[in-house]
Amino acid sequence: MRRLLLALPFALLPLAVAHAAQEHDHDHDHEHGSLGAHEHGVGRLNAALDGQTLELELESPAMNLVGFEHAATTDADKAKVAAVRAQLEKPLALFNLPKAAGCVVASQALESPLFGDKPEADDDHDHDDEAKGEHPHDHSEIHAHYQFTCSTPGALKTLDLANVFNTFPATQKIQVQLISPSGQQGVEVTAKAATLKY
Repeated sequence: MRRLLLALPFALLPLAVAHAAQEHDHDHDHEHGSLGAHEHGVGRLNAALDGQTLELELESPAMNLVGFEHAATTDADKAKVAAVRAQLEKPLALFNLPKAAGCVVASQALESPLFGDKPEADDDHDHDDEAKGEHPHDHSEIHAHYQFTCSTPGALKTLDLANVFNTFPATQKIQVQLISPSGQQGVEVTAKAATLKY
C-alpha cells in the first residue's frame, strides 16, 4: 500500500503540471518553484483505496490549521496547537467516513515543527537570515498520515471533506489526488463543494 501511495504523485504529475500552467500563482513562496508550494489557504490530500486499506495523507500550512506558523511560545499558542493536534488525532470524525464502511484506524502519524518535530533541512533559505533575526522556518507545515482498515470498502462511495473545512475555516481549498478501484483523479475541493466520488 505504501508503494501505491508513493506512486500517486508521479501518476498524477501530468495533471498537476497542466493545472499549474492554467493557474500560475504568485504567492509569498514563489521562490520555491515546486508543485507543492506552500500557499496559505490551500491544503493537499493524497487518498488511496486499495482493497480494504484506505490511506489519507493531509499536508497543510500550519497557518490554515492553527492560525500561525511560528513556534508556540505563549500559553494561548500552545493551547491552540494542542487543540489542533487533538482534532487531527480523530480522523474518523474529521474525514466523516461512513459508519457502513466499518473503517478503523490502523495507524496514524502527525508531524510538524509546531509539535516539536525537527524541521527538515531547507536549502532555499540563506543561513544569513538567522543572523538578521529572520526565522528561516516560518513556513511551518503540518503533515498527517492515516491508514484505515475498512471491513466494507464498497460503502466508501464518496470522500466528504466538509468537516475538514468546518474544523479549519482558514482552509479555502484542498487539492486532492485520489487513487481508487475506479481509477485516479486529481480535483480541487472547496467548502461549498467538499465531496468527491471514489
